[in-house]
Amino acid sequence: MTQTRPDLDPELRSLLADMPLSSELSLELLAQIRQIPSTPVGTLLDGRAVERREVTVARPDGARIPLSIFSPQRADRSTAAPCVYWLHGGGMVMGDRFSQIDIPLEWLERFGAVVVTVDYRLAPEATGTTLVDDCYHGLLWTAEHAAELGIDPARIIIAGISAGGGLAAGVTLMARDRGTPAIAAQVLICPMLDHRNTTTSSRQYSGEPGVWTREMNAFGWQSVLGDLQDADVPGYVSPAVAEDLSGLPATYIDAGTAEVFRDEDVAYATRIWAAGGQSELHVWAGGFHGFDALYPHARVSAAARRTRNNWLTRVLTSPSPS
Repeated sequence: MTQTRPDLDPELRSLLADMPLSSELSLELLAQIRQIPSTPVGTLLDGRAVERREVTVARPDGARIPLSIFSPQRADRSTAAPCVYWLHGGGMVMGDRFSQIDIPLEWLERFGAVVVTVDYRLAPEATGTTLVDDCYHGLLWTAEHAAELGIDPARIIIAGISAGGGLAAGVTLMARDRGTPAIAAQVLICPMLDHRNTTTSSRQYSGEPGVWTREMNAFGWQSVLGDLQDADVPGYVSPAVAEDLSGLPATYIDAGTAEVFRDEDVAYATRIWAAGGQSELHVWAGGFHGFDALYPHARVSAAARRTRNNWLTRVLTSPSPS
């Protein structure tokens, strides 16, 4: 039985009417989706004063993880730039390092930030902590090469959307626990945080086609977790089950009222506050999952992006604590 649920924003509903939607995800459908070419990154770079560099980072298991580095062209390199370490979305089963890259590229232009984006391995081919470990090792490489990249190591921000938001939260926990590298802030955009998939909002967005439904979410999590029992799921993989959320950097979380992840995202912000941390939370009325990535020019999307940018402005210009 379908539960009552918040309505979509009228403008978003109109835009979404032309999008082919599904209610479930399968291995067969995933294979088809992965064959759809993504927008060439060169198209996204047209008209931007950006320098691009490609590197690969060796993992202890022998895998090589690609990183793309986008730096603003600037004559004066005497001042180190902030860095945005970007983790793409895609339910942990699809997407690549250029997915949703327009979001951090806006920060490159606005803040002069160096953007580093990572091609972490995807489930179901990679499982358990592999995805978050890939992201962490890419972050370590970035911090270790900060001087070479023109990055201020005190202003590294980790950001991600959807699955990338969940991975960003997991990497931030991992960096806190291992003592390195320092992360100035985390930006979690409609993050995928809780493998249990049992919140009210997850049940509300079940049984009908959507951008990301409870059934799709179950497929994504099962692809990552494999045979792991619920009690054995690490907090680095499913940050909602992490016991300790103290000692985290400044955190920004946003979501829509009309999406699966709404309640787990609100709960994560609440737990950060309970642990004495700072988290700014925005839940946008009528927003479906990833609304501002799909339709950035809709009024509610523009408001969400503007609010996120304003928060980052405050974070990047605030004096360091003494």
